[in-house]
Amino acid sequence: MHERISVHQMCFAGAGLSNYVRQCRTLGARRIGFISPALLAPGGLAEARAALAGGDFAVETVAHVFRAGHLSRDRNEWRESRESLARLIDIAAGLDARSIYMLTGGHGGLCWEDAADCFCEAVAPCVERAKSAGVGLAIENASALYAEIHIAHSLADTLTLAEMAGVGVCIELFFCWAEAGLPALFARAMPRCQLVQLSDYCYGDRSLPARAVPGDGVIWLEHIVRSLLDAGYAGAFDLELLGPRIDAEGPPAAVARAAAHVGKLLTHLGA
Repeated sequence: MHERISVHQMCFAGAGLSNYVRQCRTLGARRIGFISPALLAPGGLAEARAALAGGDFAVETVAHVFRAGHLSRDRNEWRESRESLARLIDIAAGLDARSIYMLTGGHGGLCWEDAADCFCEAVAPCVERAKSAGVGLAIENASALYAEIHIAHSLADTLTLAEMAGVGVCIELFFCWAEAGLPALFARAMPRCQLVQLSDYCYGDRSLPARAVPGDGVIWLEHIVRSLLDAGYAGAFDLELLGPRIDAEGPPAAVARAAAHVGKLLTHLGA
């Protein structure tokens, strides 16, 4: 597998942490990404260390929902979210993870600007903790269909929020590939870009999740990846595959095909 490809745990979301790592070992992955509930569960860190033992893996990232509910001006409602993220930062540092990327919490009854201010204040102590621990903290762009747990839906809005909060970004191409001005947005994102996530989209799909193996859909991946490389992106390309198409093929086969296609593309582009 190409050294810049990462395989995310979401590809094997129902498999459990240890089984996921075994799947990655079989596939020849060198970079992997966890989901935070598995690590925050009792014994999660020990299980992760045991699963990683003897393997030549780099933990690229950890996906985390900062607040599994709406943002609020009530600071008491942030305490548990802040404490969980602080604990996750310590766990990520213990695994030498490169980054944690987040969904922020939902809009609730707040306008975007007020919700953004709430998130920035809530996460501020964790930003400093992550810097001290050497773990990149980031937010990703995600569809407005996730508005109950997130406020950053376009890549432009995600960059604005990241700049306000002093954190990085995870560019989720599935949710921004059709946006205007991507090369300019990529250039703006590069100083704080922690990760790029790849999958594909097929015209006519109307539900979430509904991802396709890269190369099976209509996203112009060669053009987009070239733009990212031209902007100076030197990090991992994370495969996050889920939905009916992936289930029908079977995650191991789908991930193997995705890795082969993306690896060939990266080699072609000189990455």
